[in-house]
Amino acid sequence: MKLFDVYPLWDIEPVKAEGCRLWDKEGREYLDLYGGHAVISIGHSHPVYRQMLSDQIDKMGFYSNAVKNSLQTELALRIGDMSGYPEYSLFLCNSGAEANENAMKLASFHTGRKKILAVEKAFHGRTSGAVEATDNPAIRSAFNENHNVVFVPINNVEALKKELATKEYAAFIIEGIQGVAGIHVPDPAYLKAARDLCNETGTVLIIDEIQSGYGRSGKFFAHQHAGIRADLITVAKGIANGFPMGGVLISPAFEARHGMLGTTFGGNHLACTAAIAVLKVMKVENCIENARITGEYLIEGLKGNKAVKEVRGMGLMIGVELNPGYENLRNRLLFEKHIFTGGAGKNVIRLLPPLCITKKDAGEFLEAFNELTEEQK
Repeated sequence: MKLFDVYPLWDIEPVKAEGCRLWDKEGREYLDLYGGHAVISIGHSHPVYRQMLSDQIDKMGFYSNAVKNSLQTELALRIGDMSGYPEYSLFLCNSGAEANENAMKLASFHTGRKKILAVEKAFHGRTSGAVEATDNPAIRSAFNENHNVVFVPINNVEALKKELATKEYAAFIIEGIQGVAGIHVPDPAYLKAARDLCNETGTVLIIDEIQSGYGRSGKFFAHQHAGIRADLITVAKGIANGFPMGGVLISPAFEARHGMLGTTFGGNHLACTAAIAVLKVMKVENCIENARITGEYLIEGLKGNKAVKEVRGMGLMIGVELNPGYENLRNRLLFEKHIFTGGAGKNVIRLLPPLCITKKDAGEFLEAFNELTEEQK
């Protein structure tokens, strides 16, 4: 048997990692500004993380959600405290797509409505409902084309107002910062208008913080820069530093009943331990503040480079749109300078490093970036 060939792979296999560094099978060292796609929040192989997972697996790795699990309760309390949403409830699952599926399902239960309003260029996952709310026909099959989702342009309040005025949408879902689209930050005024319009029309506001949450933007959630509160917030990626996990933060306005949601593996003992370790480290090591400060340093350092058309983002979620002729820069960073970065299309480099990245690490990237662009005439 062979692997189903759906990923274009670089011919590199990391076998060891620590902090913001990776090493391949040949012993080559790489600087990681990709974070495994915004997943590595506190750094690779953090000693606290490793010790807590090791201790937990010595006790117990898994049992089902048919019994109490005090680790789930501890995690919910810690997320509530750090996020500023202590009165919300938490549903735990296994991935970001699953979190969005459950959020949209909750919104439909809550409102009795069928349709979802989403934003153009959105990415919410690849499972059935999540992919229908993802603005990419290439990854939707005929089975997913249920015509339950309508897309509106980001930052266009009038388009949003027109659709929500029909009062036929269960929810409006939007990313705290659009990631796959190439790092686009919603205007604070747009998010405030969305909050008001959802209130007026009885529409649930879902904010997808799967990539932009967990401190990456310089606040716990990116939408908090706009001073608003969501009804449902979806999380994954950095929640457990590489252990598969997702979740939905749920407003007290939502009524729970047994059986409406469920999961076999969600919130298992190892996943909760990993997620608790992440929050402990984030708090002690001031990872959110570091994301803000180091992100500002990177953004300022990239401005003015001749290869750069635009720098977008906040904190450690940065999109670098390149001028024509520099489309090969991401590959050159990887193979010539041994620096991992993310991409969005052919001309956007995405920087999603671990939140423990130092100014020295960031400076190493900027130096390499500048050297490569100066070499290219």
